[in-house]
Amino acid sequence: MRQGIFSGVMSLTGTPFFLTTIVLTVVAVVLPLVLWSRVRGPSAVRGATRLVMVVFAQAAAVLTVFVAVNNSNGLYDSWSDLLGTGNHIVAAPDLGQDGLGGKNLANEPASHEVFSDVHDARMGHGVKVAQVTGPVSKVKGEVYVWLPPQYGRPAYRHHKFPVVELLGGFPGSAKAWFGSLNVNAQLAPRMKRGEIAPFILVEPRTNLLNRQDTGCANVPGVVNAESWLSVDVRKAVTDNFRAASGAKGWAVAGYSAGAHCAVKLALAHPDRYHAGVGLSGYNDPGAEHVSITAKDPHLRQVNNPLWIMKHAKTPPRVALFLSGGRHDGYLDGLALQRAAKSPTSVQVVAVTGPHTTGLWRRQVVGVFEWLTSELAPYPGRTAPAKGI
Repeated sequence: MRQGIFSGVMSLTGTPFFLTTIVLTVVAVVLPLVLWSRVRGPSAVRGATRLVMVVFAQAAAVLTVFVAVNNSNGLYDSWSDLLGTGNHIVAAPDLGQDGLGGKNLANEPASHEVFSDVHDARMGHGVKVAQVTGPVSKVKGEVYVWLPPQYGRPAYRHHKFPVVELLGGFPGSAKAWFGSLNVNAQLAPRMKRGEIAPFILVEPRTNLLNRQDTGCANVPGVVNAESWLSVDVRKAVTDNFRAASGAKGWAVAGYSAGAHCAVKLALAHPDRYHAGVGLSGYNDPGAEHVSITAKDPHLRQVNNPLWIMKHAKTPPRVALFLSGGRHDGYLDGLALQRAAKSPTSVQVVAVTGPHTTGLWRRQVVGVFEWLTSELAPYPGRTAPAKGI
């Protein structure tokens, strides 16, 4: 128990830590009120003591506001994420154009990951997590999984469920879709009523480098983020859960930098994903100036979803849903829509609102109604998908 409390206090997103900052702020404000006139000693000492109390009160208030904003928007999970001291790269070999490094996954042994229950009220009920080291990408990080209500029912014991891989922004927590967007809490009752397909929801770590956005790319010697997300995370899920293995049963969705990644992954790997969702995303990696793909002209070009679409040997059999404000994803979405050729399909929707989790939270249900209509049929559906 002591270890659990301690880890909660040390975690940036833990409720105990947030409560600690509130208590600290209250103490920091009350302290000068009580001690201001009681400070003794020479005038220089009194002045310095009072200055320390004022600075302490301001620092405590700033920390509390930062933690509140961080928790609301799912920015950083831990101090190591904030300070850039985490180590999530075991190695970064050159894996080739397909990102497989010459491996045939059908011949690779199954992974046996230990997924344990997450006890975090902000993430809702039923979320599990495992620490995964990707055998192909050599990336290590947490992978959160939520199973739909139907997963444990006898009628579904032989059913393989469709999967949606969820990507946060940058900086971004691997808990954001569950914690800030309340994706599982919003979808569970609709899945029970048969309005939305019983998807397995998967949210992997995307914050892998020290204060740099990976752009979800493979860069030999630096990081293999693309293979981590599109190969290793998929394998960890299909090896350990009754999850669909073919592209028709998989989608990838993201917001902000995660939207850029989701669209790029779907277009680059139609053999792995049938659908992609981008909320307030962008095409040009240069939109995120700390992205490693924005610093190199070649990487910037080949990791642009619009370039990928235009230079595909054959139009990818992928369905895309894109939303955003006029200068926050909408125009980039229209560019993709104009360039798309059958069987690629692109739906673009204009939305209004600030670039925050509140805007994306409101779109969750509509997005999953659209995904329900795009992915493989499933048993027990009682209502048609409404779309967006």
